[in-house]
Amino acid sequence: MKDLLQNEIIITVAEAVSYVFGAFIMFFIGKLVYDLLHKKIDVKSELVEKDNFAFSIAHTGYLVGLLLAIGSSIVGPSNGILTDFIDMAIYGGMSIILLNLSIIICDKVILRKFSVYKEIIEDQNEGTGVVEAAVAIASGLIIFGAVSGESGGIAHGILTAVVFWAVGQVVLILTSIIYNLTLSYNVFEEIEKDNVAVGVAFAGILVAIANLIRFAVSGDFISWSESFANIGIELIIGLLLLPVVRFLADRVLLPGRKITDELVNQEKPNIGVALIEAFAYIGGSVLITWCI
Repeated sequence: MKDLLQNEIIITVAEAVSYVFGAFIMFFIGKLVYDLLHKKIDVKSELVEKDNFAFSIAHTGYLVGLLLAIGSSIVGPSNGILTDFIDMAIYGGMSIILLNLSIIICDKVILRKFSVYKEIIEDQNEGTGVVEAAVAIASGLIIFGAVSGESGGIAHGILTAVVFWAVGQVVLILTSIIYNLTLSYNVFEEIEKDNVAVGVAFAGILVAIANLIRFAVSGDFISWSESFANIGIELIIGLLLLPVVRFLADRVLLPGRKITDELVNQEKPNIGVALIEAFAYIGGSVLITWCI
């Protein structure tokens, strides 16, 4: 009996080490894909020689998003180590591609008002770096929800994951537009002016909305109608969350002060207040997923 237990422990540990090793391989591939798509960026030079904190923020966000994306192919019940590794290779590879496409969409659509490369690499704009990091993390969350769960075979699983990811990107774009319309200042103009505080607050709402989308598409696939209904409900809740959370942050978390004044109407934007606002958005989204 004792020998049997020891053998089971050894097998379990060996399998765990194998999964970790497989995850590291996918992670390494994710870094290679990033380097391939950003040939103009010398990662080592930006991080070590130029001490580019803006790039460090953006790149760390990509690594977090990459971890979430790869994790989506690992979590869940085991179907045998060989099958699991095949799933990891297929879904992990797809997740890496989708994550990098998300960053391109961010650069070309959400932050289309200016050159993201110029702001992060040349100007070392930390506000832009924060937003780029948030998009990567948000997309990682969406991919995690889209890939996790049973979908009825690999082909159908890939289809549902890509569709849910695409819907998630549309939701992030809509959120950025609606968020900007609810404010008395232009988010993108402030970010271009190196306003880190505005970038942090904007990052918070992107991650918060993505967390709601992750929750809506997680679990086993039942039907397209049910999935899109869940996404619609979470989107409505999330968009209603915008003015409510900002009001509560003003009245409860920052009594006697206005967030807008702290973020844009003073000489030095208050990053600490922006963190409070970002926390309010993300915390609100977490509470919603706990309560639904």
